[in-house]
Amino acid sequence: MKAAAVPFAIAALCCAAFLVSFLRDRRRLRNGFYLFFALLFLGVTLLALLASVSPEAAGAIAVGVILLIVPTVLALTVFLICNGITMIRREGRSPANVLSLLTGLGICALIVFNATVTQIAWLPLDVLRGSLNGIIVYVSFLFVCFLLYSVVYGRIRMVKGADFVVVLGSGLTDGHKVPPLLAGRLKRAKRVVDAEARRGREPLIVTSGGQGPDEDLPEAEAMAEYLVTAGIPRERILVEDRSRTTLENLTFSADIMREHRADYRCTVVTNNFHVLRAALITRRAKVNGQVIGSPTAWYFWPSATLREFVAILVDHKIKNLVICGLIVASQVTRAL
Repeated sequence: MKAAAVPFAIAALCCAAFLVSFLRDRRRLRNGFYLFFALLFLGVTLLALLASVSPEAAGAIAVGVILLIVPTVLALTVFLICNGITMIRREGRSPANVLSLLTGLGICALIVFNATVTQIAWLPLDVLRGSLNGIIVYVSFLFVCFLLYSVVYGRIRMVKGADFVVVLGSGLTDGHKVPPLLAGRLKRAKRVVDAEARRGREPLIVTSGGQGPDEDLPEAEAMAEYLVTAGIPRERILVEDRSRTTLENLTFSADIMREHRADYRCTVVTNNFHVLRAALITRRAKVNGQVIGSPTAWYFWPSATLREFVAILVDHKIKNLVICGLIVASQVTRAL
């Protein structure tokens, strides 16, 4: 029982930190770190409690978890490569569509590299291997925290009573058509508006998206027409047609909402893979609202999620580069 006291105390502390941070603002990436460590040390606590009753059972579980690492990595690698091939066949060979394939191939290359270096007794290669593995472990840790909190945030019920529903644009096809990905967002927005209407409220919809170089009209205009066709009165739709990025989507939409109501509250609609990063940007843009997602085709989700994660890494590039530099420095120092 004493062995479980320390991990339980850490788990309780992390859980308390998560709850406080979450209640203050659920749109913080650090919430995912608190939640990860709370669950990790809760698992250690349960294992320690089991060990106090049956050391054999606890040992078997610990060994089982370790043995599952290799088949899990191999299964993940195969899945990512197959998913990447599916993405290329269905969506084309754009850089964003090959992320899952490149990740799967990268894992294969890392396995081969590690196996090769173990056969070569050369210090520079050992330093490179240690540095590369350390960075991979660090990035994998970040990804697990990101994925964990993305799932949690995406399943949180939003507070009812929004004054506006903001729909983020995602590009048009053939210069003027709303593609299925964007249509999913618009359908989700309409469901939110219909739900609010049943409660006696009439929120306005803000369609947000500028005109790309290959588009015949701004995305926001095409989105507005789609909603009108779906039965939303045109006078209840506001158009934000200047934005080029998610940050601009939210910043310009916030300006429009403040013009209509200074103390507004909104719900932002995007796709489920984009929810957490959109929420982080919503906080950065000082938008008073939370983000919800619309469903995405299963094969699209892995590459899209990896793209969102890479974007978050880039958003915090200085901090991540410093940590990666420290990992490399530690390996060089150890080798000297």
